[in-house]
Amino acid sequence: MIREPFDGSIGQTMADSEPWWPQPTAPKAGSPNVVMVVLDDVGFAHLGCYGSRIRTPHIDRIAAEGLRYTNFHTTALCSPTRACLLTGRNHHSVGMSSVANWNLGFPGSRGAVTHRAATLSEILRSKGYNTMAVGKWHLTPGDEQTPAGPFDQWPLQRGFERYYGFLDAYTSQWRPELTVDNHRIETPESPDYHLTEDLVDHSIEFLRNQVSWAPDKPFFLYLALGACHEPHHAPQSFIDSYKGVFDDGWDQCRDEVLSRQIDLGLVPDDTVLPPRNPGVQAWSDLGREERRLFARLQQAFAGMLEHADHHLGRLFEFLVSSGQRDNTILVVVSDNGASQEGSAVGTMNTMRYHNGLADNLEDNLRQIDLIGRAEVYNNYPLGWAMAGNTPCKWYKQNTHGGGIRDPLIISWPIGIRARGGIRTQFHHATDIMPTLLEAIEIEAPSCHDGVEQIPVEGVGMGYTFEAPHEATRKDVQYFEMLGHRGIYADGWKAVTRHEAGTSFDDDTWELYHLSEDFSESEDLAATEPEKLRAMIALWWEEADRYQVLPLDDRVVERWLLPPAPGSVKARDSFVLYRGISHVGPDAAPDLKNVSHTIKADIFRSEGDDGVLVAHGGHSGGYSLFVKSARLVYVYNCAGTYHRIEAEKILPLGLSSIRMEFVKTGALSGRVKLFADDELIGCGELPETLPYTLSVEGIDIGEDRLTPVAQDYTSPFRFEGTLERIEIGIGSDRTRDGAGEMRSTLAKQ
Repeated sequence: MIREPFDGSIGQTMADSEPWWPQPTAPKAGSPNVVMVVLDDVGFAHLGCYGSRIRTPHIDRIAAEGLRYTNFHTTALCSPTRACLLTGRNHHSVGMSSVANWNLGFPGSRGAVTHRAATLSEILRSKGYNTMAVGKWHLTPGDEQTPAGPFDQWPLQRGFERYYGFLDAYTSQWRPELTVDNHRIETPESPDYHLTEDLVDHSIEFLRNQVSWAPDKPFFLYLALGACHEPHHAPQSFIDSYKGVFDDGWDQCRDEVLSRQIDLGLVPDDTVLPPRNPGVQAWSDLGREERRLFARLQQAFAGMLEHADHHLGRLFEFLVSSGQRDNTILVVVSDNGASQEGSAVGTMNTMRYHNGLADNLEDNLRQIDLIGRAEVYNNYPLGWAMAGNTPCKWYKQNTHGGGIRDPLIISWPIGIRARGGIRTQFHHATDIMPTLLEAIEIEAPSCHDGVEQIPVEGVGMGYTFEAPHEATRKDVQYFEMLGHRGIYADGWKAVTRHEAGTSFDDDTWELYHLSEDFSESEDLAATEPEKLRAMIALWWEEADRYQVLPLDDRVVERWLLPPAPGSVKARDSFVLYRGISHVGPDAAPDLKNVSHTIKADIFRSEGDDGVLVAHGGHSGGYSLFVKSARLVYVYNCAGTYHRIEAEKILPLGLSSIRMEFVKTGALSGRVKLFADDELIGCGELPETLPYTLSVEGIDIGEDRLTPVAQDYTSPFRFEGTLERIEIGIGSDRTRDGAGEMRSTLAKQ
């Protein structure tokens, strides 16, 4: 018989026995707390303390109490940067080449973090820390976000003891998809609800419980806000407070921000502002209505960021009032540069960008007064993203500075004596985890939970805390994102922006002496050919070392890839029962560009209307519902509504209803509605979304978040009897027809 370890003695009675209690795992006395705040799509020049016009006084105060880094780099995209921050390894090394939604079938591109790379939370929990995650996760594969799991990549299975937030890339700030620990919950019903406030409330709640019940136990709080990923949702008062602030446009804003950055000592005095990115017009060339729209879209972004700062101020104040601030290492970082996902004219519906659909200026202008509200999923135009990355080129997704050079603030009152300092050493997201472990005096394990570990690849930054001028200890760092590539080595950087669908052999590499050219403005490729060749060769060496290969330049087409074996997306039939939890968009049945049927047996009494099944919301999706006794199907094509209504009313009592979609071409088909096998309605769907359907997921018997259709307000619960929905998926899906789809989209 195997017994538990016991160092006491056991006699026949208590009189001749000696009790013994195992000692709990505890970190070294005085070990610091860690609070990591991850902002989303916030560029190098977006924070006030980095030269912005946007007011971020609470973050600025943290910077004044600690250090700002001006040569810190990320991966250019959200999931990969988060994987680096939490594991201390390169994103391809741990399997996260791009976002968690895509498993490309190669070791570096699994869309999940390998268990061979223990997270900071897993390590700290094993050493006696309490660990809490709040906000955006985006490290769980999309098709694993069902209530049945698998759960091994959810926050609680990656080292966090508590979780409150949203699992996917982004969500509505007004009606978000929320998860607590391992289960979905309803969005709180409050007229003033906003996700950022809710996330900070839960962060404070977790910490209040921590310091009340375990005041001597250190904690790790990982707070990843939705701000400022699109949709740029913010209270109207915050948006209105920026009225007129951006009316002079992005060109003037860039000039002003660079001047301020120079005055603040953030960039060298001789930093050159590169020309506008291709595709960005001069502000002076825009029409009056364009300028009005574009300024309003930037106001929404600014309002969202200041609103986030306002609520972060409450968290920072709690650290002070609870006596935790002095021995808390506070890290504030962004995951990538400012977003290019709003097009040249901005967008009112992010699904348009993610499906390759062009935005229309006139349509956007018609919705200008909805900016920031739940009805739209707005994002600003490219010019404002360019300004947010000042003085760097390009954007999120790119491996030029605009995609990967990001703000980083570290403050630790009793551990860092410097106040308001600026650090210029080159560093990367992989370096945060080893920095924190060094500060806590914990070594990364070579084996965790019986799994042999990949060595930590990051370099600790603790040497920079009191040595502003010491040379960087980070000698080499590769970059790769969606085919864009870059390599840093000893103050030099080679970089190429890849055009999707072209040969990688035809890429034009640029060369910059980064230590003397902050903004990558002087390309030395022609004058330093040998240096460039050596840098490119080094990139291939690093790519081989860290599982970067094979290169893959597909972007939206990745949504068309066959699902991994065993994935919920590999199924061709579903029986979904009323009362199941809301399921996120990537875990729902995939009905894009394929024939399919939806069936249900319902029992109706007089007046029993409501939703039978709905996938999506304002941003896009479909809904099958009963209204005024008629069966109705609505397809929301990123804001364009196609409605098919039955000609006959449904009978009272029991009836079997069916919707059939028969694909008639790429992205088009015919809808038929049946009741008890009688055809009661039909109509054409001239367009459907090819790549991704909606920000929101699927509900049975109601439409929980924002409504798919304009016919009703959510939740519009079906008032009759509905036990289940049956979905059958055909075999005529086009998975390799990206070219055909692009041709079809071009005609729309």
